[in-house]
Amino acid sequence: MTHPEYILTLSCPDQRGIVHRVSGFLAEHGCNILDSAQFGDQETERFFMRVHFAAEDAAIGDAQLRAEFAQLGEALRLDWNLHDAHAKPRVLLMVSKIGHCLNDLLFRYKSGLLPVEIPAIVSNHMDFYQLAASYNIPFHHLPLATGAPESGKLAQEARIVELMETHQIDLVVLARYMQILSPDLCARLKGKAINIHHSFLPSFKGARPYAQAHKRGVKLIGATAHFVTGDLDEGPIIEQDVERVDHAMDAETLSAIGRDVECVVLARAVKWFVEHRILQNGDRTVIFK
Repeated sequence: MTHPEYILTLSCPDQRGIVHRVSGFLAEHGCNILDSAQFGDQETERFFMRVHFAAEDAAIGDAQLRAEFAQLGEALRLDWNLHDAHAKPRVLLMVSKIGHCLNDLLFRYKSGLLPVEIPAIVSNHMDFYQLAASYNIPFHHLPLATGAPESGKLAQEARIVELMETHQIDLVVLARYMQILSPDLCARLKGKAINIHHSFLPSFKGARPYAQAHKRGVKLIGATAHFVTGDLDEGPIIEQDVERVDHAMDAETLSAIGRDVECVVLARAVKWFVEHRILQNGDRTVIFK
């Protein structure tokens, strides 16, 4: 018999007995813990926990489990979420004219390596509509001309919001979407949108960062995946990685290596999000790998 499985994530002011009371609640409600991780941050004095468990008592349904855990949550001042472990989060991918991250995520999705549903792809260009069609995913071309007035940008973003609501989107991924989102949209997407960029920022801003890096003779190149906020490229960091490079590599080689790193870093961040492994800790994140 297959039992319902859940993933519980929580944070709260650090105090004695949290693990005991949470695990005790689950045991009393016929639940079997399959995996558990916790972390107490001494700086912020907050406690973080992720528990994957199976609900083995058929007499206790989903509604009862949630309602009775809410009472414990109130007593411990928990910020908590209870997720169906088998439900696939719904992801909206956004891209402009650079497609390596989009292509990588779509391959992982189709191969079953990324447990998500992708009901739509949004782009301000038409470059990847055939790629979307090859995966049988609707492609929404929402153009935004260079120098478009604020009203045009807001109208385009309103369409994005409409798609998010229509498709009940859980996560937005900016897979090299090269448009700055408005403060209002960033606020709406708080904790639910991930961006990727090369780690040269802010040292190599603007166009052709890999050419700038080559000119300066860098020895490491990398990428950063982070949550989207109103502060450009400064949201809470989820994942980073680097590759060593040397003087024999030209700018195009650095760019190719950088693209590979970006793909891997973004894929990890998305996978951790959809597996409910990321908890925000102020301007930082706690990742239960």
